[in-house]
Amino acid sequence: MQSDSLIFIFLNTVLANNFVLAMFLGLCPFLGVSGKLNTAVPMGIATMFVMLVSSVCAFAINKVLVALDIEFLRLIAYIAIIASAVQLVEMGLKKYSPTLFRSLGIFLPLITTNCAILGLALFQTFKEYNFSQSLVYAVGAGIGFILAITLMAGLREKLLLSTLPSVTQGAALSLMLGGLLSLTFMGFAGLGNL
Repeated sequence: MQSDSLIFIFLNTVLANNFVLAMFLGLCPFLGVSGKLNTAVPMGIATMFVMLVSSVCAFAINKVLVALDIEFLRLIAYIAIIASAVQLVEMGLKKYSPTLFRSLGIFLPLITTNCAILGLALFQTFKEYNFSQSLVYAVGAGIGFILAITLMAGLREKLLLSTLPSVTQGAALSLMLGGLLSLTFMGFAGLGNL
């Protein structure tokens, strides 16, 4: 499989180079919102939407910055794009689903500082992806984020029904689960020439 094919980019981003479980980006919402499935899935979808909007806008803005020979403004421009996309998501959730908006709490505005989204924009720029590759990369990263946060939420909900030693409860258990999920996803590293 060619490393620039859309299927390879998608599978590589979802599984082998998952932003959360392989690159350790976006851990704040991954650990903070993954306590329940009913908040983890919408947070994953919101993050995926922001990734998609940011990817499209970053592709266009990068073309403009390169044409004007002002690439040094790339980081500031990407941060402004991400903050604007998060505001769109926040306003939409507040209007159409106030309950979900309240349940996500502080983690919704924290999507702005989610390093996975900024990493997505920077990685696609440095890999010099074309528009379709950038879209597939963003969708793959978003689905990978949803997959990781959903798996974590499912495991954490299941463990709430178990009796555990007090040493392993709370943050310690979350970090252990995250590490085990990360080790599991390392098995996908042999999917191709990464």
